[in-house]
Amino acid sequence: MAVTGRFVLLAFAALAPVVLFPSWSTVLVVIAALLLLVVVDVAFAASPAKTALERIPPANVTLENHVESVVVITNPGRRKLRAMVRDAWQPSAGAINAVQTLVVPAGERRRMTVTLVPRRRGELAAPHVTIRSHGPLRLAARQRTRPLPGHLRVLPPFHSKRHLPSKLRKLRELDGRAAVQIRGAGTEFDSLRDYVRGDDVRSIDWRATARRSSVVVRTWRPERDRRVVIVLDTSRTAAARIEDETRLDTGIEASLLLAVLAERGGDRVDFLAYDRRLRARVESASKGNLLGQLVQAMAPLDAELIELDWQQIPGQVRAVSAHRSLVVLLTALDGGAPEEGLLPLVAQLATQHVVVVASVRDPVLATMKEERSTASQVFRSAAAERALLERAAVTAQLRQLGAEVVDADPQDLPPHLADTYIRLKAAGRL
Repeated sequence: MAVTGRFVLLAFAALAPVVLFPSWSTVLVVIAALLLLVVVDVAFAASPAKTALERIPPANVTLENHVESVVVITNPGRRKLRAMVRDAWQPSAGAINAVQTLVVPAGERRRMTVTLVPRRRGELAAPHVTIRSHGPLRLAARQRTRPLPGHLRVLPPFHSKRHLPSKLRKLRELDGRAAVQIRGAGTEFDSLRDYVRGDDVRSIDWRATARRSSVVVRTWRPERDRRVVIVLDTSRTAAARIEDETRLDTGIEASLLLAVLAERGGDRVDFLAYDRRLRARVESASKGNLLGQLVQAMAPLDAELIELDWQQIPGQVRAVSAHRSLVVLLTALDGGAPEEGLLPLVAQLATQHVVVVASVRDPVLATMKEERSTASQVFRSAAAERALLERAAVTAQLRQLGAEVVDADPQDLPPHLADTYIRLKAAGRL
């Protein structure tokens, strides 16, 4: 049972006779009258335990958009239900009107619509609904919490989608639709033309040269149906927050842009989220919309507070593709991880695949490096300088092993990674 503000005001008003006629009998009469009113009010309140509840599950929603959650309340009793209802969504669901006042006549039903504006990607839940049923005097209420599970999947926002049109134009140029042809080994044959100085002698078609009595070379276009394997690190380093999002969220944005771009370019895309076990996998051979499958698989991902098992990644890549592929590893370049596992991993993968290592760089380091006004800022500047030098050293080592490195700020990582893919495709390295 719960009392309302109206009962509190009535109790204050009941102090008047106590002040005017101060005696124990007056106090007892006032208390008895208040208790009687409360008991009568509660007795005539509709039972919240007998109400029938039904939840209409909300549809999936992308982060920062809104969706509606509906609870249908049916009053099967003979008394009117005057209720305050609370739909108990967790705070990150961003419920705007989670508490509402409803009046449900006997034998009727009402819909309670709660607007949700999620502030976090992933699986959100509402375990129960609380009903507070008031009596006709609205002095007191009967309250009951009823289990009514509700779930909402919040999908990644894919802000980097705005870069997709410009990147697709570059891919169409490489595909020969804008008269841009690529010469070199490892690409798909397109046509023959006369030799000009600077052409690779390995492109000479000797049979065509003998027939025409002039040197002829083959022209090539980038091959289609190549394999792109994206490996997203979900270990503890992915939990680091850089600017207004975690490293994991930035990696998701970069993975989405690269995957959609590669699929539109005719390549086969596989996605893996891994730390010590496989957290998510999307196969290129599966049917349906790739983007839809990716956002569904990425939505529940969270950074796990464990170390990444570097030695298992080659086996995971081999399980996806046994042939030469573009392997994109989104991970961190700090925290001692490169020397312990990343460098040996890249050295092993680079013998068979084209490897790209993508990492998020904290722009605060560049700011700290330039601020040297006070003694404390000088120490912070030295620490930032050392961190940047260590990243540069790791980057140089990775490039010596034959890997491409994309180290950029959060907002620049997705387009820079897409540019690296286009450059590799244009060079015929895929």
